[in-house]
Amino acid sequence: MNIPFNKPFLTGNETNYIKEAVASGKISGNGEFTKKCQHFFEEKYGFKKCLLTTSCTDALEMAAMLCNIQAGDEVIVPSYTFVSTALAFVRAGAKIVFADSMTNNPNMDAEKIESLITERTKVIIPMHYAGIACDMDTIMDIADKHNLLVVEDAAQAIDSYYKKKPLGSIGHLSAFSFHETKNIISGEGGMLVINDDKFIRRAEILWEKGTNRAEFFRGEVNKYGWVDIGSSFLPSEVIAAFLWAQLEQLEQIQAKRIKLWNTYHELLAPIAEAGAFSLPNIPEYATNNAHMFYLVCPNLEERTRLISTLKSEGILAVFHYLSLHSSPYYQNKHDGRTLPNCDHYADCLVRLPLFYELEEKDVIKICDTIKNVYN
Repeated sequence: MNIPFNKPFLTGNETNYIKEAVASGKISGNGEFTKKCQHFFEEKYGFKKCLLTTSCTDALEMAAMLCNIQAGDEVIVPSYTFVSTALAFVRAGAKIVFADSMTNNPNMDAEKIESLITERTKVIIPMHYAGIACDMDTIMDIADKHNLLVVEDAAQAIDSYYKKKPLGSIGHLSAFSFHETKNIISGEGGMLVINDDKFIRRAEILWEKGTNRAEFFRGEVNKYGWVDIGSSFLPSEVIAAFLWAQLEQLEQIQAKRIKLWNTYHELLAPIAEAGAFSLPNIPEYATNNAHMFYLVCPNLEERTRLISTLKSEGILAVFHYLSLHSSPYYQNKHDGRTLPNCDHYADCLVRLPLFYELEEKDVIKICDTIKNVYN
């Protein structure tokens, strides 16, 4: 492919910091680079407590443990999301109740959440698709009214905001991803954010394989032992060192991605206005972190034609999720409701290349190819 869908960007300091971590003699988790990364997020975004994890899936699994999910508890999850959003809670025994997307945006339709709540509902999990905020005031109001927990799936949402509040800072807990397809990367990697004091101590214990080792190292207890469930969720210092090199360049990375996103929008707006497809909808309450640029075609045939034409020109564009409610694993467990908006995005959404080293001339070539499809 002349223009791939994604290309991981290296700032240049990743290997220097990895060498530093190795030379320090401390390459298992929770060393200096881990602490620097966690402190960065706590300072910049006001997150109460951050714990790096080996993936966003791990962060979500920790969240399911902290929510004390038991067999039969119900969790409200968007159907148009990555499998990890639901999987972490399924593993804890939850029944997943799928929410439909909005008509003009792949995020879960907050107005329809209340009708899904039963006496068994325990958690709502909004996923901020493409880094664009869900309607968090409505979601938090519903959660308060019904005494539910909110876990933000902020995998795609670094440096994005809802009404000036950083995404990941609003729910009781949230999970971020640093997978190589994200704005800021460490190959694999994630982070659990704890915004409610009552979860902090237990989160550290789960993170350290069910032991109170973190308290021991701070001198708060004179010995540590096995006190709870947990797992080995913390990443090595090698991953944290890589991530630190990326975080140092966060503003530069974001500025370039936003510039590319805006170029796409400007060049494709006239074709969208003519009715060929729709462009991303960004509500007034949300900012755009340029995690992805997508189009929504009118139907599956149109999308297939567009992807195949781009491919013939050496441009890799890809579709995204299949609705989880109709997946082979969950379709027989789903309650049978139709979720037409999720199915529409599954059939019609296409993501265009967007990565730091993409050039403006590449974006122009992609947009010209799309224009030719619709002329």
